[in-house]
Amino acid sequence: VQLQASGGGLVQPGGSLRLSCAASGNIFSINVMGWYRQAPGKQRELVADITSGGGTNYADSVKGRFTISRDNAKNTAYLQMNSLKPEDTAVYLCNADYKSLSSTSEWIVGRAWGQGTLVTVSS
Repeated sequence: VQLQASGGGLVQPGGSLRLSCAASGNIFSINVMGWYRQAPGKQRELVADITSGGGTNYADSVKGRFTISRDNAKNTAYLQMNSLKPEDTAVYLCNADYKSLSSTSEWIVGRAWGQGTLVTVSS
């Protein structure tokens, strides 16, 4: 299973960006999809995640500004980021907890990570 993240870039404070994370490969189902971020010199932190049923969870620092959503038919998650602040600058990574059926009819459960997309908030 591979994840492709996109949508990062340079934006001024107060601006908006929309990130996308598309999963592909041998996928039977995806339970949780999430966005994490890692700023230079800091630990990776959860930004938001979403279940297949639409249940969401947000870091306190982004509540009210960021919205996570997903299209189950496309195995894609989105992160709409509004009112961006310089402290939101980081590499944003997506992940997915998936279930696959192997060629020998065995269930495989795993977590895949995307390559990350850089978000820079600066004037």
